[in-house]
Amino acid sequence: MTVVSPVDLTHVDAFADKPFSGNPAAVCLLSEPRDEHWMRNVAAEMNLAETAFLVQRSDNDYDLRWFTPAMR
Repeated sequence: MTVVSPVDLTHVDAFADKPFSGNPAAVCLLSEPRDEHWMRNVAAEMNLAETAFLVQRSDNDYDLRWFTPAMR
């Protein structure tokens, strides 16, 4: 069994002004970049329209990668 460190994963309603409307998406805030294969597997597991992965850079901006469940 492989044990991986936990990550922060949030399920959001994007483009919505109230709960349970808009487009559901997952947002994963990472402390360091992760392998693309791992990100694709997480997106498939979430099975939402999009899963976004954010990594904060040294300039306090963010790098963004996003995947759909079909992009395996």
